[in-house]
Amino acid sequence: MKQLLWCLMLGWWLGLSKASAQPTVQPRLAAYMQAQAAVNHFAGVVLITRHDSVLLQQAYGLADYEWATPNTVDTKFALASITKTFTALAILQLAERDQLQLTDKLSKFFPGFPNGGAISLHQLLTHTAGLALDFEAQYLDYTNVSRDSALTVIQRLPVQFAPGARVGYSNVGYYLLGQIIEKASGLPYGEYLQRHILDVAGMTSTGLNSNTALVPRLARLYYREGESFVKNPYLNWALNVGHDGLYSTVGDLARLDQALRGTQLLSEASKALMATPHNQRFAGNGFLDRYGYGLFVNPYYNHGHALLTHSGGFFGAMTTWDRYPEDDILVTVLSNNEAESNWISYGLAGILFGKDVELPYVHRAISVAPEQLAALAGQYSSVTIRYANGQLYLQDLNTPLVPESERKFFRPDKPDRTVEFLINKRGKVDGLRLTKGGVKEPVQRKSRTR
Repeated sequence: MKQLLWCLMLGWWLGLSKASAQPTVQPRLAAYMQAQAAVNHFAGVVLITRHDSVLLQQAYGLADYEWATPNTVDTKFALASITKTFTALAILQLAERDQLQLTDKLSKFFPGFPNGGAISLHQLLTHTAGLALDFEAQYLDYTNVSRDSALTVIQRLPVQFAPGARVGYSNVGYYLLGQIIEKASGLPYGEYLQRHILDVAGMTSTGLNSNTALVPRLARLYYREGESFVKNPYLNWALNVGHDGLYSTVGDLARLDQALRGTQLLSEASKALMATPHNQRFAGNGFLDRYGYGLFVNPYYNHGHALLTHSGGFFGAMTTWDRYPEDDILVTVLSNNEAESNWISYGLAGILFGKDVELPYVHRAISVAPEQLAALAGQYSSVTIRYANGQLYLQDLNTPLVPESERKFFRPDKPDRTVEFLINKRGKVDGLRLTKGGVKEPVQRKSRTR
């Protein structure tokens, strides 16, 4: 009886703790996003859930600048490279049905493709096939290019490296995977996704972008030129598939997250393959060494928590879908005006994990004496601070740092990233504090350079 009473009291206390913690974090999340909208002009929608409870679901800014149409939580956004997750998922489904094998060679589906006998589907999925980064001229510069014509161009593009030799991000590889889905299944790419992914997961607001079809509540895209916004250029959506091409809502991406927790879409074995960082032997390649199949697995910006993620960015579309499976947390940020969704999501997750996250604010430049600036230059772990011509630079001479105090500097191109120099008890600079999306990261000083 005493044990039962103790369990009931413990359950009540845990429930009370959970209930009391939630109101604390929700205002911080809301304040952070309100500042992103007010200071950095974020336009888009954010959805944050924990244990399927909504902590924040809010729309900001405009879906159409010309008509001053506001975004809503049901607005549909171009997903950009999050589309790769759907493509990889479809390939794994076809492998489960023995309609293809991950060891199949590219030449099986595209006879005569240069070096196609040495390129496997696994390499295409993991960006280790060595194919070119992109073929964007075909879908940016022309209104009507056939797939055969595009394939001819793709086959002539210079390769990045020999298949399997290293890792190099490739939209071309995922475009070809989109075509392979059609060849293996006998269905158009969009129809395959509709039948086997979208319908199964209950995603009623997701589909393929089109140059002719009318899509209700679809946000228009705007990219940034200095302080202004410009409409995105023409895109030939008939070719922009596999690596890109889908639109969706935050609600539908939450449904995909829920479906991937079970075996509706993939077996446990296939999900494990998808969430394996296959490229770990290629260390030192940013976070591509953490790539699975259509997902980044525990990249360096994971806050020390298990993270499955993909982001996208292309001419105004900036999207991030972050899943923290062990914490049962989902953070989705979809933008139609080139806001840095990945670092915004990083900041939001930092708040959820109890970190000290700085809210966006307006930076005001001041003047600092050249000799004071020169004294700050040096090597701070992997971060290089350079001094040249009366100016500090981050890593290289292409990224200036502007002082807002004698110790704190901001990047004019990305104001959510700041550098603050740390002074020890002897009055010497012995480290710095970087902020990315407002999350503060201390870095120790190693040596001085001028």
